[in-house]
Amino acid sequence: MKPKILVVDDEPDALELLGFKLREAGFAPLFATDGLKALAAVRAERPDLVVLDLMLPELDGLEVCKLMRRDPSTAGIPVLMLTAKAAEMDRVVGLELGADDYVTKPYSPRELVLRIRKLLKRTQGVNEAADQLSIGMLSIDVPHHAATVDGTPVTLTATEFNLLAVLAKRRGRVQTRERLLQDVWGYETAIDTRTVDTHMRRLREKLGPAADYLETIRGVGYRFKAGT
Repeated sequence: MKPKILVVDDEPDALELLGFKLREAGFAPLFATDGLKALAAVRAERPDLVVLDLMLPELDGLEVCKLMRRDPSTAGIPVLMLTAKAAEMDRVVGLELGADDYVTKPYSPRELVLRIRKLLKRTQGVNEAADQLSIGMLSIDVPHHAATVDGTPVTLTATEFNLLAVLAKRRGRVQTRERLLQDVWGYETAIDTRTVDTHMRRLREKLGPAADYLETIRGVGYRFKAGT
């Protein structure tokens, strides 16, 4: 089946153009023109990914993202934000609320489709050995994108899970922010290393006591403790 991509935007021309490009790329596009319709579509259709504009009527994109992440049934759906180029604070807040990636407006439809492909590929898991990891109180099931701390499930976004899995599989080895952007986000060049920091902060909050396994190497990046 073709991956379902929900595009949420209140500009008809943008929806028409992106819908055409998505069909051309082999996706099945769905559309919503405001925040409330977006939430209804997410719950009814269970899309494979949501392209979410932040400036929406009824309910803005940040609130839509927040509500998606609070609901366990939609928390794992990847979210790609569309944000104005000058609205850096919106991008930071969106990442804090659980968006997986962002594209600034005006954007190239070709670039957006490429980002969608990379984000969908990311949800399929990291391509390294070991499908099951048990490290202290933390258990990671790579094929099922599931993690538990002391037996309690932890709800992670696709990006948060893959970030955790990459660090755990390379425990003891320092991973630079640039390397993580390449291996987790699929970026060929380091676009904004603060994206890594934002996701790490959210990941630590969700892991609770297991967050102690993740070390910050000042000025370099992060490392999963070798002795755990």
